[in-house]
Amino acid sequence: MSFLYEKVVARGLYAMDPEKAHQFGLRGMGLLGALAPLRALLERRLTPRGGKPIEAFGLKFPNHVGLAAGFDKDGLGWRGAAALGFGHVEIGTVTPKAQPGNERPRVFRYPALKAVVNSYGFPNAGVEALHARLSGQPGRGRRACPLGINLGKNKDTPNERAHEDYLLGFQRLAPLADYVVVNISSPNTTGLRALQDRGPLVTLLATLARENRGVAGGPVPLLLKVAPDLNPHQLADIVSVVGECGFAGIIATNTTITRPPGTEACATKGGLSGAPLLERSLKVVRFLVKESGGRIPVVGCGGITCAADAGRFMDEGACLVQVYSGLVFRGPALAREIAEGLAWRQRDWA
Repeated sequence: MSFLYEKVVARGLYAMDPEKAHQFGLRGMGLLGALAPLRALLERRLTPRGGKPIEAFGLKFPNHVGLAAGFDKDGLGWRGAAALGFGHVEIGTVTPKAQPGNERPRVFRYPALKAVVNSYGFPNAGVEALHARLSGQPGRGRRACPLGINLGKNKDTPNERAHEDYLLGFQRLAPLADYVVVNISSPNTTGLRALQDRGPLVTLLATLARENRGVAGGPVPLLLKVAPDLNPHQLADIVSVVGECGFAGIIATNTTITRPPGTEACATKGGLSGAPLLERSLKVVRFLVKESGGRIPVVGCGGITCAADAGRFMDEGACLVQVYSGLVFRGPALAREIAEGLAWRQRDWA
């Protein structure tokens, strides 16, 4: 299926505006989620075989491979994504108030590099719209495929009050999520990455950790998503604060502001994802696992386009992996391909 996608379907999608192609794919995923017979058919074809469930931060995952945040910002297609063989799906980034994001064009594909550059800026319908949508669907702990919700702050909220935005989102959505992710690492909201500095990070994470104690149904696993462009001192601070505040894990990484030298991607503004991000994300995962002594679960994300890439993250100590741009270039069978490849590795290790 991946071969057919790359040789036929992808060429048609590449002829479309990248954002319109994304919306087309998301609508298809939403339709898939709404039609039970079609969903069941694809589940039979694309559900990975041969692996064992994985336990991480108190949850059970059917396989190692998740769909990263950013693909489905408003929870329109997560059930369809689960039918494609993903072991977890993360929706968002969602902000307290609806916002349009940055001006278009804001997505650029580079097929030769297997890379995407985006400057979306968290366009989404807001917390209340997502709350209403999820309230009528299977809830926390009742989904075979765990659902994560990725939280951000509104563009017009100053950093000094950022913790209020994250708190509002957490209060409304945590009872509906299997896990919650704090996103302070997107390069497309001015000043957002400054929240990764130790002072504001302590304020933010401690605020959410306190609130988490009172969540209906019990505390939900809280994860922090970090940038790939941090230095070792900053990463060490993050490990320290995550541990002090009792967060369940770290997702490494978001998109990068660096570019492969001498490529056409250098001319576009935003965060780069896809194959050129792989080595940088692996380096961050390696550091986080070593710095924490393996005590903090790390989810590897960045540049994964095949099972071999995912296996490298597992070798560095990641407990799970996530893909997004790889789906653009490899197609809907990618989750199954990676999950089955990792399952064979597990057999080899046994």
